[in-house]
Amino acid sequence: MLTKRIVPCLDIKDGRTVKGVNFVNLRDAGDPVVLAKQYAELGADELVFLDISATQENRKTMHNMVLKVAEQVNIPFTVGGGISSVEDVDDLLHCGADKVSINSAAVKRPELINELSNKFGSQCIVVAVDAKQVNGEWYVHLAGGTIPTDIKLFDWVKEVEERGAGEILFTSMNHDGTKNGFANEALAKLSELVNIPVIASGGAGTIQHFVDAFKEGKADAALAASVFHFGEIRVMDLKRELKNQGITVRL
Repeated sequence: MLTKRIVPCLDIKDGRTVKGVNFVNLRDAGDPVVLAKQYAELGADELVFLDISATQENRKTMHNMVLKVAEQVNIPFTVGGGISSVEDVDDLLHCGADKVSINSAAVKRPELINELSNKFGSQCIVVAVDAKQVNGEWYVHLAGGTIPTDIKLFDWVKEVEERGAGEILFTSMNHDGTKNGFANEALAKLSELVNIPVIASGGAGTIQHFVDAFKEGKADAALAASVFHFGEIRVMDLKRELKNQGITVRL
């Protein structure tokens, strides 16, 4: 069985780590570089940094932060927010990022996925999908969840895989920040539909929620923010319990 990954996520706004509920009501969670170093030392498998206002503010992800993080951590990290070209990705990878996450730009111009995959390899191209369930159907949203589309989640992830994405980061907007558990039914369907890793995001509140995401949702990795940032769950405590419940993790 493949090792399941635990991935702290740092949402960045104005150079600080922030966390909200359902993508709004943000509160400060600390310095992203300091947090990154702590997570690397405390057993996280990977990190994700999302510059959550870059797309809305029409600017690029902060290169200085990426450089500083690369100096401090020895685990893979993904950077997303405002990425819309081959040049953007080239810059971030040169700054030390291991992977990049694209979202809105991929929906607006799906050929971007092909271009990035062909140039850099699918292993470093993550397509993030923010989706909301409306009347029983999941729809893709853009620009940090602020712009709804009529694109259906399950159609989109199949296209994303076909175009060369290496991973899918699925965030349920309905579950984000609620701490009521991940969207396991949707996760399980995603995992059946595609042959690339699916990262679960949105809703972590207890250790059992992670167990459920792996067992019921068939996720390859589970991402969370506030439960880690505010000390509600410690990464190694989580991993030990996952191992106790028969889930393969790196200790």
